[in-house]
Amino acid sequence: MNERVAHPIDEVPAWMDDVWGGLAAMLVALPSSIAFGVLAYTALGPEYVAQGAVVGILGAAALGLVAPLVGRTSGLISAPCAPAAAVLTALVTELLAGPDGNALTPAAILPLIALTALLAALFQVIYGLIGGGRLIKFIPYPVVSGYLSGVGVLIALSQIPKLFGYPKGTPLFQGLTSPELWKWQGLVVGLATIVIMEAAPHITKKIPAAIIGLLGGMLTYFVLALFSSGLLQIQGNPLVIGSIQTSGSFLGAALDRAASLLTLDFASVRIVLIPALTLSVLLSIDTLKTCVVLDVLTHNRHNSDRELIGQGIGNCAAFLVGGMPGAGTAGPTLVNITSGGKTPRSGAIEGALVLIAFFFMGPLIAWVPIGALAGILFVIAWRMFDRTMFRLLRYPAGRLDFAVIATVIFVAIAVDLIAASGVGIALAILLFIRDQIRGTVIRHKRYLNQVSSKTRRLVAERALLNKYGDQGVFCELQGNLFFGTTDQLFSHLESDLRTKRFVLLDMRRVQSVDYTALHLFKQMQAQLAERGGRLLFSRMPSALIDRRDFDYYLEQLGAGKEDGGILIMETLDSALEWMEEEILEFAGAKRTDEEQKLDVKEIDLFRGFDEKTISTLGSCMHEMTLAQGEKAFSQGDRGNEVFFVRRGSVRILLPLEGGKHHHLATIGQGDFFGEFSFLDEGTRSADAEAKVPADLYILPRSRFDEYVQSNPDFGIQIFSRLALEISHRLRQTDDELRALEEH
Repeated sequence: MNERVAHPIDEVPAWMDDVWGGLAAMLVALPSSIAFGVLAYTALGPEYVAQGAVVGILGAAALGLVAPLVGRTSGLISAPCAPAAAVLTALVTELLAGPDGNALTPAAILPLIALTALLAALFQVIYGLIGGGRLIKFIPYPVVSGYLSGVGVLIALSQIPKLFGYPKGTPLFQGLTSPELWKWQGLVVGLATIVIMEAAPHITKKIPAAIIGLLGGMLTYFVLALFSSGLLQIQGNPLVIGSIQTSGSFLGAALDRAASLLTLDFASVRIVLIPALTLSVLLSIDTLKTCVVLDVLTHNRHNSDRELIGQGIGNCAAFLVGGMPGAGTAGPTLVNITSGGKTPRSGAIEGALVLIAFFFMGPLIAWVPIGALAGILFVIAWRMFDRTMFRLLRYPAGRLDFAVIATVIFVAIAVDLIAASGVGIALAILLFIRDQIRGTVIRHKRYLNQVSSKTRRLVAERALLNKYGDQGVFCELQGNLFFGTTDQLFSHLESDLRTKRFVLLDMRRVQSVDYTALHLFKQMQAQLAERGGRLLFSRMPSALIDRRDFDYYLEQLGAGKEDGGILIMETLDSALEWMEEEILEFAGAKRTDEEQKLDVKEIDLFRGFDEKTISTLGSCMHEMTLAQGEKAFSQGDRGNEVFFVRRGSVRILLPLEGGKHHHLATIGQGDFFGEFSFLDEGTRSADAEAKVPADLYILPRSRFDEYVQSNPDFGIQIFSRLALEISHRLRQTDDELRALEEH
């Protein structure tokens, strides 16, 4: 019984929270949606003010009802927004002037506005389907800031005539300097709305500032009407929205709107294609920017691609009902969250409440003053303008970003938003190239006498590598290798390409490679080949551009051929080892017969001892033969022997979780391993596995101690040599740890 009662008790508060959140969001979204609709449609003429208000309301209702059901981002409120109003206003202005010099009538422009909204919605759906949600978020912030700031300036400039009430077509400066043209009642209402809206958050945060500002503007208007009875007439009153009239059913209107597209031709699509693309990108950016903020507040993670699909379908619904396109907007969303709305239901409830308000509050909406809407848009425009951009001027590094923001704003104002979008895209590309060029693509650069492979070298070999190791260059690359960074790479390596024999490029941190970079690699290989050298790649990443194209192009360059061309190695260690062997061969130390087993006297640790000592030492040791992959010992084994490699090589491996191993070292012919357990008689710390078939000498600590008792000088020399070799190995380990720390 208790369980049955508990379930509805838990559900009711969640639903009620969404209802309260949706109601509060509606109170914010409704006046701004009306204002944006009026802004876009008054560009057609004063007689379209009421239609603009209806378009804004229907857009808020359609987006609110549909977008949350598909996008499923908890708490997100979608409604008409400033970028949509600005783009559509610019489009209307351009069409009135005539795209080809032939001015269009308002009746001809209305279908083009609808087509723009529909194409933008379809583009958003496509962005979501192809995974574009993740790409849009990478548009540089200076470009977005400049564009939105430009939108804010354009909105403010477009509202000055409405605020002062001077006739349409009057130049801005003439209108501002001609008080006789002003409608002072509208100016008073607009200024009162601005002051009240700005002061409202300091008085109460429970009621949205836009609602308080709108109510304050309407109250101011009716107070003024006490002194001017003409303000109480709704017909022919330019200071209010006016009567809102709708005819027919929504279904019929939707069918008529869909049918109107059949009358459009390719020329119409060509006219609105760029504005539609611009609108789709701006609406997507606005939505995803709000979603990022929302994730922080709700501790959730939105699905950007799904949300773009939801926004696109919501804007398609807005098109069908004759509404204005929009996006996930920050203001209503934040009010929704703070009022309790936490699920997608709150967004749908907000849309339903907008529709209810439209049907039952139409007569009241008709009395909304144009000056009050202008005041609301002024505040919105002020908040959109990124005033923090001026702080960038304090720092030399920020001045370029400031120039980008200022350029986009200037183009938006001086030309139009469409041109600003093109400039913004171009600047985004330049910013990307700047960021790539600013940092070096060479993460680390060392010579082979500063870094070594994991193959342990004997004293003589180490001396040769120290002397001639600068003939091998190791570079760890990072970032993107493309036309903007290849010159930098060549400049860093130009002197080495003229004087060195081997250049190794480690590609593990490279994110992309274009054909300009691949052509540079071909030039580098040709330059090295003139002195018998070679270019090497190691650790090729699997995510380089189209892997098949990359491999094909490398094949055309002769990559991977043993007799020439670029040599590709699977691991960094194998590439370093290959260069070391080539340099040792060049220095005359290459072993001519590695298959020959070494005698005791040829083991590097025992060189210089007399024949009697060598003979006695040989009697203390026994031999072992390992097949390839066979282990001499495993981690955790107990033993006190030290092993000497007579032929072949042995890898020292540190076992890791999941059956993996970390390669510590490779012990070659004439060298030894197992010295730690030989010294402290503890357990083995790693595995010793034959890299190739190997023959070993084994010296147990017990037999060694027996011999040292009768020849202590021999023991001192052996421990001294062991200590010296261990110190060399520890220094090499230090270098490896330092490299790991730098990574």
